[in-house]
Amino acid sequence: MATPTPTKTPSGKSKRSHSHLHETRDASYVSSSLSRFEAYNRLQAAAVAFGEKLPVPEIVALGGQSDGKSSLLEALLGFRFNVREVEMGTRRPLILQMVHDPSALEPRCRFQEEDSEEYGSPVVSASEIADIIKSRTEVLLKKTKTSVSPKPIVMRAEFAHCPNLTIIDTPGFVLKAKKGEPENTPDEILSMVKSLASPPHRILLFLQQSSVEWCSSLWLDSIREIDPTFRRTIVVVSKFDNRLKEFSDRWEVDRYLSASGYLGENTRPFFVALPKERNTVSNDEFRRQISQVDSEVLRHLNDGIKGGYDEEKFKPYIGFSSLREYLESELQKRYKEAAPATLALLEQRCSEVNIELARMDSKIQATSDVSHLRKSAMMHAAYICNHVGVLIDGAADPSPEHWGKTTEEERSESELTSWPGVTVDIKPANAVLRLYGGAAFERVMHEFRCAAYSIECPPVSREKVANILLAHAGRGGSRGVTEAAAEIARTAARSWLAPLLDTACDRLAFVLGNLFNIALERNRCRESEYGKNTGNWDGYVGFHAALRHAYNRFIKDLAKQCKQLVRHHLDSVTSPYSQVCYENDFHGVFGSSASSYHIYNRASAASFCLELSDGGQLTRDKTNDQENIPPESNAKQTTPGKGQEAREAHQENQMTVPETPSPDQPCDVVYARVKKELGNGIEVGPRKRIARMTGNRNNDQLDKVHNGGSLLFGNGDTRTGSSYSEICSSAAQHFARIREVLVDRSVTSTLNSGFLTPCRDKLVLAVGLDLFAVSDEKFMDMFIALDAIDVLQKERQSLQKRQKILQSCLNEFKNVARAL
Repeated sequence: MATPTPTKTPSGKSKRSHSHLHETRDASYVSSSLSRFEAYNRLQAAAVAFGEKLPVPEIVALGGQSDGKSSLLEALLGFRFNVREVEMGTRRPLILQMVHDPSALEPRCRFQEEDSEEYGSPVVSASEIADIIKSRTEVLLKKTKTSVSPKPIVMRAEFAHCPNLTIIDTPGFVLKAKKGEPENTPDEILSMVKSLASPPHRILLFLQQSSVEWCSSLWLDSIREIDPTFRRTIVVVSKFDNRLKEFSDRWEVDRYLSASGYLGENTRPFFVALPKERNTVSNDEFRRQISQVDSEVLRHLNDGIKGGYDEEKFKPYIGFSSLREYLESELQKRYKEAAPATLALLEQRCSEVNIELARMDSKIQATSDVSHLRKSAMMHAAYICNHVGVLIDGAADPSPEHWGKTTEEERSESELTSWPGVTVDIKPANAVLRLYGGAAFERVMHEFRCAAYSIECPPVSREKVANILLAHAGRGGSRGVTEAAAEIARTAARSWLAPLLDTACDRLAFVLGNLFNIALERNRCRESEYGKNTGNWDGYVGFHAALRHAYNRFIKDLAKQCKQLVRHHLDSVTSPYSQVCYENDFHGVFGSSASSYHIYNRASAASFCLELSDGGQLTRDKTNDQENIPPESNAKQTTPGKGQEAREAHQENQMTVPETPSPDQPCDVVYARVKKELGNGIEVGPRKRIARMTGNRNNDQLDKVHNGGSLLFGNGDTRTGSSYSEICSSAAQHFARIREVLVDRSVTSTLNSGFLTPCRDKLVLAVGLDLFAVSDEKFMDMFIALDAIDVLQKERQSLQKRQKILQSCLNEFKNVARAL
């Protein structure tokens, strides 16, 4: 900081009355300064104890490990307590509150208790002071499992030979960690010291030993990062006596003392030398040595340098005594300037603490007022439920970037990483965006449709086809082949689509379950934004646990009900009595081509969806069309069971024997029956017939049956598998029809109405019945858990103590303000 030349009290003879007036004024000034100093000390103690962020003017000592910072602190205190031996072991700031007490002929030191504004009993032994600093540091670092900690140790020293001064001593900068410390310890120390020195109300006392040139200073750049113009920095060159031996001419010493070009024109460093002897000496001898070193430095500058030095310009900045006087006067000046703002801040904090105390009183009183507590709890639960509805309808606060989830995060956290039976990677639209609420719900629905349309009817063995086909043929009638294909499709749909439906319900339930925490955050934001006071419910852990449990149970019940509903739809659409397989969308079992089946698949799965991620546009989800749906160029690809045999079957007029002959029937009987049916036309579905077969084609088909039924099961003929392939093709088409009806006509609307409608319309009632339709005794169990009243009482006592301390500080500062 810009350090002006300290003014000196004019000396000279004056009249007795004037002398008496000056003595009175000096006494008044000393008294007001002391009261101001004591007021700030108590305020600082309260800030440390309660974690208050109060801009108390403070001096922060900074410097390297061996730059003489600890020796300077001992000199300011007026006695040694081996702090230099502790420095290598401490990794916490040390707040030294020095109080000038003429009655304290021996130093009285007391440490502030951890997490309290109270001070312990006086400590007299110097070695005991060092041990306390070291042990407190080790205990805290072990507890926090860190190498450094910004939590300060506060020591109050009352002594007749120390100034009224408060300094925060920080751990010294180091280049390398000590043995046994983490390698990043130097970086952590630098980061912590910067955070301590950053507040603008703090004065920086930066020490650097004289043997270091300004241009090669290791830590000067770090100080410049904190205070670029050195407006609030006091620079101290320590061990100045070591550098004096290098100067012989006046211009040399004057140039060094000016430090021009490195610190700026308005910055004047102090030059200090202290006793080097570390032998055990009395406190009086220690102070005498300090004065002796000051005198020797000045004598050398005057007598040992040719031409002396610029005494008028630099003498106020040379010697420990000059630095001590300047620090004390500068801190008092800052105290005086900050008093009005500190008074206003104290009044604000006292008001806030009073509000907190009143809220705590009402909370304690509520534990005995059941009706009031019920009303407040109902309102809070209703707010949360209403926020859930808003989030489902669409909301963008709280921040989706923080509270939303991507598709991959939803899969991972729900432990549903894949869709059963789906081998391709399903990537719904907007998969990389963080969504919640209704948006996330719709994304899961789209993902489910993509997964469903990526599954095709699985291949069926000839044995299964034969078992089903023969069973239907044995019942008589002319629909054996059609019924067999439909039964295969229904069985495949039940096996492959049922797990998908369950997974969809679980994924949707997970999305809705996440809304509870988001609704809580939204409620807190709304209360803070609009200043609503519905009570602080964060402390009622039991009630919040019960509210969360009721919400989760409601969502779980919805998921269970939706699973039953969609299973009912699946059972309905796969029932033998369902006409889904025989609707007019497919023109006959053998009359439709495989390409129409694939075209239908693409049209169904590529549902209209908004892609909002990078590069997205208002279009159909082409990515999903390519990844999960057969592409246009692959329209000729076949479903499982459709290969060369299927193509051959289609080449043969897509016709087969409508009823499978029983192996037990004589060939002539079978021949007669088939001939009769071929002559009259074959029924393949409700009100559906195919063209008659004529010419040699009829005779070829009849001959195949007459020669042992090779059409069905094959005996080596190149065309013997055509009937089996036709049934697989027909089954695949039936499967696609079942899937289309189930996914797009039934399940989508069922899941929307099964999940979202109850969350909007029934959540408040369901949660209310769960929480409040109980006896008063059971209701109060959510609020008065074991030792809960004791916890509230302890919080109240802590608030009362804080209120008392802050009010006391406020009264003191009012007196200080009156004296200004």
